Amino acid sequence: MRRRDFLGVFSGATIWPFAASGQPSVLPIVGLISGNRFDDRELDAIRNGLQEAGYNEGKDVAIEYRSADGRYDRLPSLAEELVRHPVTLMAAIGGTVSAVAAKAATATIPIVFMNGGDPIRSGLVTSLNRPGANVTGVSFFVTTLGAKRLELLRELMPTVATVGYLANRANANAELERADIEDAARALNLNIHVQWASTERDFEAAFANFNAQKAGAIIVSADAFFLSRRSELAALGLRHRLPLMCDVREHAIAGTLMSYGTDRIGAYRQGGIYIGKILQGDRPAELPIMQSTKFEFVINLKTANALGIAVPQSLLEQIPVDFTHSQRA
Repeated sequence: MRRRDFLGVFSGATIWPFAASGQPSVLPIVGLISGNRFDDRELDAIRNGLQEAGYNEGKDVAIEYRSADGRYDRLPSLAEELVRHPVTLMAAIGGTVSAVAAKAATATIPIVFMNGGDPIRSGLVTSLNRPGANVTGVSFFVTTLGAKRLELLRELMPTVATVGYLANRANANAELERADIEDAARALNLNIHVQWASTERDFEAAFANFNAQKAGAIIVSADAFFLSRRSELAALGLRHRLPLMCDVREHAIAGTLMSYGTDRIGAYRQGGIYIGKILQGDRPAELPIMQSTKFEFVINLKTANALGIAVPQSLLEQIPVDFTHSQRA
């Protein structure tokens, strides 16, 4: 499998109203809003990107943190709170829903998003090359890879007739991903059984229903809430003996069977760089949407053995060499 790095073209700098030369008397404030629990690796990646752009938290920039902890309905009020603070810039992570809430809260404060949704389909921007308005960011497009995950799952388990799809109804991207998966399922002559889960309390009933529908495997929707509960999902998959295919490597490392997605942590670093560029004076309307094109495929062989699944060599050969350790964890 080819592995490519981020592609993007930076436009020339223009002056944003709050940009200043020399050392500012008051630190610019980044309002960091997330639909879920903050993840240390994500935050470190954003800080690394900021540092590459010349900004160190506490010295050159201040960060105000707001997390909805999986309760997406809280995001609009959290975004409005940051606007009232006021912040210099808003950074939206933890799902497309965070960026949508930020955009609804302000048409003037710059917004940098980092998420796995399609920014055009979700209404964040009208163009990848020239986003326009006050929004730009990095998309790692995990929600558009559902069909590919289904194909990989079918290659691993060719006799499976029904595949479950676990999705979060509070995430608008779930319906877009569901449509892609159902289209792919028809081409593969597979049945798709959907179960919705927006809280941890929904998990047990969802897995019980998957078993009742005789699902042979489950695709877990690309959703920040599910990522934050990856250990719980991995444990349920093993207990119900249901192989789980997920979107990012953290799921497979936590114990789910497989993941296929893009380099999420690299996307957050690029987002940090974009935040720094806007603080330096670049206009978000002129910063192209960065697109992650580095794909990661991980198989947890320990989980495969526990589920009695023999992984064919054809799949093992698709795993990059530097993933050998994690895919055998």
